[in-house]
Amino acid sequence: MATTVRIGFVPEHYAVPLVFAKKLGYYEESGLDKYEFVPYPSGSGHLIQSLKKREIDIAVGLTEAFVRGISTGDEGEYSIVGQYVTSPLRWAISTGIGRKDLTIADIKKVGISRLGSGSHVMSFVLAMEHGLAPFEYQVQDNFANLRAGVNNGTTDAFMWEYFTSKKYYDSGDIRHLGDIYTPWPSWVITAGAHVEASVVDAFNRGTQRGIDYFNANKDKGIDHILESDSLDYNNKEDVENWAKAVVFCDNVAESVHQQPWRDVVAKTKDVLREAGVIQ
Repeated sequence: MATTVRIGFVPEHYAVPLVFAKKLGYYEESGLDKYEFVPYPSGSGHLIQSLKKREIDIAVGLTEAFVRGISTGDEGEYSIVGQYVTSPLRWAISTGIGRKDLTIADIKKVGISRLGSGSHVMSFVLAMEHGLAPFEYQVQDNFANLRAGVNNGTTDAFMWEYFTSKKYYDSGDIRHLGDIYTPWPSWVITAGAHVEASVVDAFNRGTQRGIDYFNANKDKGIDHILESDSLDYNNKEDVENWAKAVVFCDNVAESVHQQPWRDVVAKTKDVLREAGVIQ
């Protein structure tokens, strides 16, 4: 492969199998010789933008963001080529530490990382489940800005992954309002339409080996998360609880060609349609 394959990912605990696959040479052994991982702390909405601009070739991100994108005009620009995490994502709903009386029913202004991101899409699901009026949105790019927004009054609340948020509940920086779980498997692998099938296959095979290694060595995965300078976790019990609950796909590439996955996509679209995310 002459050109470098650019892989966009969200630098969170869910990326540990990717880290292991790279560290242990699984991608090279699968035929992916030249590649680089590009971190996207701003999340899946940014990944989609970069896929469409061909700034990256492959992306690992949230199911709802990519299904929403493909369903609203992006079909033909990228596609879902693999499952990554089959367990649901626990989205935490957070507000400012000084908003003692605010409840979910009081939310009017919501901070999101990007339009079309998971934090954006899931807010529609939250509104649907609680019978809330449409929210006013503030695009705030990243987790740090989202936390600042609820504390300076720019927004009432935001949604982010629970274990990433919990450190800031424990420190008293933000307040936990509640949780909402995705009614679908949470993470997928996508590739731009320009990416050759052999590249996708090599990436998926290397990723599967990284997943298999993580599943067999969860203690090493936990240690990596706690020791990494680029990951924002310092509570071993929290990371252990996450590792017990998370289920990575055991059939990354083949699973998206099987009927259960087609059923997942149909269900995801049904929920997003009911929530008003897609038509």
